[in-house]
Amino acid sequence: MTGMNENPLDLLPEVLLAASAVLGLLLGAWLPRRRQWLTGALAGAASIGGIVAAAIAAAKPVETAFGESFALDTVTATSRIVILGSTLLVLALAMPRMYADPRETEFYVLLQLASLGALMLAGAQDLLLLAAGYLLASVPAYALAGFRKDGPGTEAALKYYVVGALLGVLMLTGITVLLAAGRASSYPVLRTELAEAPAGLVAVGTLALLSGVLFKAGGVPGHFWVPDAVQGSPAPVAAFLTTVPKIGALAAFYRLAAVPLADADLPWAGLVAVLAVASMTLGNLAAFFQQDVKRLLAYSTISQVGYLLLPLAVVGRTGLDQEALLYYLAGYALTNLGAFAVVCALPGADTIDDFRGLARAHPALTASLVVCLLGLVGTPPTAVFFGKLEAFSAAFDGGYAWLAVVAAVNTVASLFYYLRWIGPAFLARGPAGAFRATSGTAAVIAYGAATGSVVLGLLGGAVLDVLGGPLVR
Repeated sequence: MTGMNENPLDLLPEVLLAASAVLGLLLGAWLPRRRQWLTGALAGAASIGGIVAAAIAAAKPVETAFGESFALDTVTATSRIVILGSTLLVLALAMPRMYADPRETEFYVLLQLASLGALMLAGAQDLLLLAAGYLLASVPAYALAGFRKDGPGTEAALKYYVVGALLGVLMLTGITVLLAAGRASSYPVLRTELAEAPAGLVAVGTLALLSGVLFKAGGVPGHFWVPDAVQGSPAPVAAFLTTVPKIGALAAFYRLAAVPLADADLPWAGLVAVLAVASMTLGNLAAFFQQDVKRLLAYSTISQVGYLLLPLAVVGRTGLDQEALLYYLAGYALTNLGAFAVVCALPGADTIDDFRGLARAHPALTASLVVCLLGLVGTPPTAVFFGKLEAFSAAFDGGYAWLAVVAAVNTVASLFYYLRWIGPAFLARGPAGAFRATSGTAAVIAYGAATGSVVLGLLGGAVLDVLGGPLVR
């Protein structure tokens, strides 16, 4: 049953993150430089509190909050837990690097605000709130991309901002067109109104709206910023940019497909299928001969969007779409952050050749890298394997068997560039003194993420049962 209320406690995870960001900014103005880490600890505590609050709220009946503008359902609850958990891991990766930095507090505040934007995207049940979430998820991320203020960082922030500004304007234009066509911004009302609106107007508005959503997800055609922004950003920021905004954007994409656009006269499934094929194929082809590991992971994340779009192509055609998307998002977040944690643990290793001899120097770290990279391919028993299996099953069940076949071919092809990274770690001896400057915290996170990916994969059946809950409509 869907209710309507204005209780701030319904948004407790979001309130905790926002309050922590504001309080942290105030504390940072008074704390000495070597005590700025306390603002990072506060951000971590807010993330943990938000995860607990989201888990408790997940057991409550489905409802909406604040005039039906924010949905409280399984999609929101799962996205909250995954986004806040990912933010917590990124904080842990960043804190050793940021310790005593003159702008340490600002980094944690920007990280929390960008995460808050992703949370708003995931739960938005109104076009105006969707636009606000997009801006909140974008503007702090631009600053994070250029946080180092060096040449690559400045280039990363500039390209990220230019593409984001262009597609953001297109997204706002699309929202305006849909408002004109549906005479409302609420998703349930739009579902009825858009079905009777002129098809051309709805199509134009939808395409413009999706351009912004795909920009946040890092998929074609909004993918241009990803390789340069990821390569030029600090490794913890790169981990964040390729994970957290994607979760919020794809959750928002799913809600758009399932509610306001469900009955619109659009070739929805075909459009999403084309975007899926384009994303996975372009990402894989571009990653084949990359030498920089962050750039390789950047193209990898573009290809992962293609696989994640499979359940979205068959929304309403199968009962597997929601649980496949949510489980895949959780598995991808954990596995991708594990791969970036290995990169953070070896600050001097920027290219594939720099990983030569890693297996001799750090066998446990190498094992984590292997689990995460092969996990991104979809190797059992990792979580991404089970997520891809569910996504392929959803495509088959929804009548898009050809799309699942294309995705399977791309999965096999992606094995090539992951093995190009793994091979030198085992087959070559590194230079003397290599890998001395390692981050213990990042290594522990890499071990934990790799283990978590396997555990989540083994518990896949039980987790999927939880993710199939009702959606606010």
